[in-house]
Amino acid sequence: MNTIVLLACTGLGLGALYFLVASGLSLIFGLMDVLNFAHGALLSIGAYATWWAATEGGMGFWLAVLFGTVVGTAAAVLLELVLIRPLYARPRDQILATVGVGLALPALLMGVWGADARPFPQPEALAGTVRLLGAVVPVNRFVLMGAAVLVLLALRLFLARTRYGLIVRAGVEDRAMVTALGIDVRKAFTLVFAIGGAAAALGGALAGLYFGSVNPSQGTGLLVFAFVVVVMGGMGSVTGAAVASVAVGLVQQFANYYTAAGLGDLSVVVLLAVLLLVRPRGLTGRLA
Repeated sequence: MNTIVLLACTGLGLGALYFLVASGLSLIFGLMDVLNFAHGALLSIGAYATWWAATEGGMGFWLAVLFGTVVGTAAAVLLELVLIRPLYARPRDQILATVGVGLALPALLMGVWGADARPFPQPEALAGTVRLLGAVVPVNRFVLMGAAVLVLLALRLFLARTRYGLIVRAGVEDRAMVTALGIDVRKAFTLVFAIGGAAAALGGALAGLYFGSVNPSQGTGLLVFAFVVVVMGGMGSVTGAAVASVAVGLVQQFANYYTAAGLGDLSVVVLLAVLLLVRPRGLTGRLA
């Protein structure tokens, strides 16, 4: 029983991390039809900015997380303005450009700080454990879960309750009509990219808690599972991504423990294949 509780909490924590990465990816694709392969690089930027702020900048942990999220958001806005916006009508060029950025930024981080993993500073309050149903669970797992829930609620409120959320949804359906009404859809799209980048950067900032370190390829590794989550949840569905993240995290942890090490990743691929055979559009094919 203790093992099951620990695996469940660890799986939910990992799923929460996947969701933080996949939510922005799903939002950007669902609202803007942009397949952003540089999304993992935004996570790495957030992770390294948080690490630098906490170790070299002398900031407290939560202030460092805020700093990392802001830096990642700024990088996402810059990416949209400089690279993505001129290529909205050229999806193939978009993919090539974002793939290039996704490869270049981790290489830049590696050139500056090296390829070795850097220990991630954790505040004493988050470095401990708590007892849950007899199992000893790291506190940072619950921090990740809480962050994921807050991001999910914030994204749903943004899409359903805010003016810009409605503008973006309308702009995706008929951009010409919304523009004819005098609304600048480009600003709304930039905002969406900023929100997606902020979620990825926050995921990077908190990934250090889960793994205990940061490295240049961390974002690329997490991006693979984020794409799996997005496809399983339904392209463009934030809620579907949340459900899929939980499933992927749990399957991966339980499979790694009860079978040979490394089979958790294979189990996720098998789960994806079975789901797509039964539901080709994923768990839900609608936005939010």
